[in-house]
Amino acid sequence: MSFSSDTKREICQKLSTRRELQYCELYAMLLLSKEFSSREIIFKTENEDTFSHFVFLLSQLFKAKCEVIAPMKGQSGRNRTFTVTVPSADKCRKIFEHYGHDERDVSLRVNRANIDDEDQQRAFIRGAFLAGGSVTDPEKGYHLEFAVSRRNLCMDISLLIREIQDCRIMIKMMERGGSYIAYVKDSEQITDLLTYMGAVKASMSVMGTKALKDVRNAANRRANSEIANLQKTASASARQIKAIKKLRKDGRYNLLPDELKKVADIRYDYPELTLRELGAMLDPPISRSGVNHRLEKIIRMAEEE
Repeated sequence: MSFSSDTKREICQKLSTRRELQYCELYAMLLLSKEFSSREIIFKTENEDTFSHFVFLLSQLFKAKCEVIAPMKGQSGRNRTFTVTVPSADKCRKIFEHYGHDERDVSLRVNRANIDDEDQQRAFIRGAFLAGGSVTDPEKGYHLEFAVSRRNLCMDISLLIREIQDCRIMIKMMERGGSYIAYVKDSEQITDLLTYMGAVKASMSVMGTKALKDVRNAANRRANSEIANLQKTASASARQIKAIKKLRKDGRYNLLPDELKKVADIRYDYPELTLRELGAMLDPPISRSGVNHRLEKIIRMAEEE
């Protein structure tokens, strides 16, 4: 089962006992249905928990009889779709009118009269996520979205999410494959939104995975930095030893001042040491910059004809 499916299961398991909140949750699911009008209701989903939740709310709140087409055993992915229809046109009309809609509506949008307070707003957003939402496994990335077939409806849902108190969810919109997508990519905002919808376990999973990634990335950065420093040291050491060898070969090595000769001898014998480690071996010890200064002198002398 995917992370998104686990999240929806967690939300479905926390059914509100207040009927007005159940009405709000179902309202969002109806708005994101394939068809929601006074003549027909058709709801489709690939998620079994969402399917069961939708049927339960319809039958519980409106005593609606549903016709269900379940996927064949063994089907997966987009082929694994649950389809729920309300065959009674009279029942469809009553449900449609219950939420304040009628056939004269130019386009189907959120009727804010159905959402009176913050609890109802939370229930609506939960229902919208169950019907059209998904969230990426935090191991792969950070992305939570609501897929909506109508542009204005997507804008209405985005506005409701932006209005959540104490969360400051900066949700964005885009068009993809004929649908309108309201999405969040910031990991902290995703955890806030998941917690808000009641998916606390999923939220903790995102936070835990991010913390682990941060530690892993920090360790990788340190390791890469150490490797780069070793490579830099090795490259500089090779250049210095090449200069020392050249001075020895053409007889100028013995002309070096004692302070340069001491540094040259240690560098030649210990090519793997850092400048600071070389400086600590001298008597008296000198600083890293002091060692570097002397070795640079040796390199300049070797380059002179």
